[in-house]
Amino acid sequence: MRWSDVRPHGGVAMILITGASGAIGARLTSRLEAEGRNPVAAGRRPEELARRWPGLRVAQVDVLDPKTLPPALEQVSTAYYLVHSMESGVERFDETDRTAAANFGRAAKHAGVERIVYLGGLGTPETGPMSPHLASRQEVGRVLASEGPQVLEFRAAMVVSAESASFRMLRDLVDHLPAMVAPRWVDTRSQPIAIDDVIEYLVAGANVTLGQHHTVVEIGGPETISYREMLKSYAASRGKTRPIIGVPFLTPWLSSLWCGLTTSVPTELARPLIEGMSTEVVVRDHSAAELFPGIRPVGFRQAMERALAS
Repeated sequence: MRWSDVRPHGGVAMILITGASGAIGARLTSRLEAEGRNPVAAGRRPEELARRWPGLRVAQVDVLDPKTLPPALEQVSTAYYLVHSMESGVERFDETDRTAAANFGRAAKHAGVERIVYLGGLGTPETGPMSPHLASRQEVGRVLASEGPQVLEFRAAMVVSAESASFRMLRDLVDHLPAMVAPRWVDTRSQPIAIDDVIEYLVAGANVTLGQHHTVVEIGGPETISYREMLKSYAASRGKTRPIIGVPFLTPWLSSLWCGLTTSVPTELARPLIEGMSTEVVVRDHSAAELFPGIRPVGFRQAMERALAS
């Protein structure tokens, strides 16, 4: 465990952000810092976090190494769990994520953390088989709740941001190809959400009153659209026309090879994302509007324009 710029907090309850170097974790950290809430930024490379936020306390945390967790969780009342192992070099991301969630949940409960706020993925078996990626994201929420303190689990579809692998893949396909040969998932319905709106939900999630040990809140933009419509919308925003030719027999494996060659997303990351695109990911429970009436997500076009501007 290493600390940078340790501040005296006394008995004040603190906020811990795991995955602070990621796209969502970094924005959340900057947002809370700007509000004067001084979160603890946690990750495997604390020196990078210290350079980015020199005024914050940072913690070296590896959720697969239980020894790193207790010092980071001292005096923490709310912990954001924004880590996952779906990255290059990790073969069984589901097993790895299950172990990591159990480690973190147990350590948080032992440390007296009151709430874990977690961002998972939309999807339900009722609309068809769940992809391994989406099933794993939802299993993480259940493991955190079974092992740890109260859990607020937000579930979202594609998060539209410049850093999002899903949005990057969509953008690169339009930018690099004069026409697209698309499998069946191109017509799957989805409910993408702007990253700014995700941050609003995460911030509000720390203080909202909850009546259950494990609360699942589905979040999404106001539109239900297909990936085909997203591709066309992005193409139109760039002043381009891109024919999309449907090929039903194009498997997720072949699609991932194709995306690995034509986009900036590696094949091993593209495959679970594409498998997830075969599952309909739309909001079916509207408790978000009841719990967070002040948050009104923007539509896909506005979310896309924000991502491109950033």
